[in-house]
Amino acid sequence: MSDIKNTLDRRDFLKTLAITAGSTALATNCSTVDKTKSKVRYAMLIDLRRCYGCHACSVSCKAQFNVPLGVWRSWVKTAERGQYPNTRMFFLPVLCNHCENPPCVPVCPTGATYQRTDGIVVVNEEKCIGCKYCIQNCPYESRFSHPEKKVANKCDFCIDRVEKGLVPSCVNTCPSNARVFGNINDPNSEISKLIARNPVRVLKKEMGTEPRVFYIGLDDDSGFEKKVI
Repeated sequence: MSDIKNTLDRRDFLKTLAITAGSTALATNCSTVDKTKSKVRYAMLIDLRRCYGCHACSVSCKAQFNVPLGVWRSWVKTAERGQYPNTRMFFLPVLCNHCENPPCVPVCPTGATYQRTDGIVVVNEEKCIGCKYCIQNCPYESRFSHPEKKVANKCDFCIDRVEKGLVPSCVNTCPSNARVFGNINDPNSEISKLIARNPVRVLKKEMGTEPRVFYIGLDDDSGFEKKVI
C-alpha cells in the first residue's frame, strides 16, 4: 500500500510541477507582449443590416479548416421577433471575439492559448493538453474540443490567409459584404472608418473582455441580447 501511495504522490507532484511551470511560462510570454506598441490590431466588423442568414461564412470556414460535423469555428445564430403574421428573423454571425482582455489565456496551464501582438488569439495545438479550461472560461462559447485531435479549437481570423495579405475566408465569401476585416489602429482603414461613422456594439460588454468583433445593427429589438447570447 505504501508503494502505491508513494507512486500516487509522485504523480500528483509531477502534475503540479508541470502546471506550475506552464503557468510561469505563460506569464512570461504575456509580459513580453506589449500590445500598446503594436502598429497592427486586427478586428472584424459585421453589419447585421446586410446579413440575411445564408450561412456562406460558416460553410467556407468549415471547408477552409476541415471542421468536423457537429462543431463550428464560425456560425450564425437566429432569433424570431413578433407574432404571426408580423414576424421578423434576425441573424447574428458569431465567432471568437479575439478580446483585448481574453479570459481564455490566463487559465491555460501550458501556454497553448496565447495572444499575438496584433491581438489575434490562437491555440498552439502542439502545446494543448485538452484540459478544456479555456473552453469553460470563454463567455462567448466560441471554443470547442476538436473531436478528432482532442485539443481546443476556434476561429483564428484565418491567420495563414491574413499573413499573406488576404482577408479571412468568411469575409471573402460573404455575398452581401456584411463583414469587414482590418487594422483598427489604422484610422484610414475601411473598418476604422465604418466604426467611426456608425454606432457599433459588442457582445457582453459588461464582461470587460473588450471584444474586437463589432456589430452594426445589434439592438434590443433583435432579441439577441436577451434571448440568444
